Amino acid sequence: MLLIGYGNPGRGDDGLGPALAEAMEKLGLAGVTVDSNYQLVVEDAEAVAHYPVVVFADADAGGPEPFSFRTIKPQAGLGFTSHHLDPRTVLAMAQELFGAEPEGYLLGIRGYQFDPLQESLSPGARSNLEGAVNFFQTWWRQRSCLTSAGGSEFAARSGKEET
Repeated sequence: MLLIGYGNPGRGDDGLGPALAEAMEKLGLAGVTVDSNYQLVVEDAEAVAHYPVVVFADADAGGPEPFSFRTIKPQAGLGFTSHHLDPRTVLAMAQELFGAEPEGYLLGIRGYQFDPLQESLSPGARSNLEGAVNFFQTWWRQRSCLTSAGGSEFAARSGKEET
């Protein structure tokens, strides 16, 4: 599995994606490769192509508290520029360019303050990040148990996710 946390830590709560990636890196979950960047770029499609499951983690200014978690499907042409991509576009590029069809998920962590030149998370965002970290660990463990037992599908049910 690949976890990509993206966002700008220099803009307050916009750094929630990289903060989640950092927390997961410290936990060292077996089978989870962690990457972090300011934004999604064309090169991410190649990285995504090497994994059966990809979770994109980002700050969400208007989403539910503390976070949302949902399945995403490849969709070409969304927000495409050479400098910033939508996660669904990254999946579409991995499919088109590399023939890869990983399962895709978006973990949107609710943020509140996106001020330029603020390099710390707001108290509410820190709390939401903690909830997202706990959720991800539980989801990964349950998914790993089902996979090792021969299960093929897992639908996370935290009461705070979207499908």
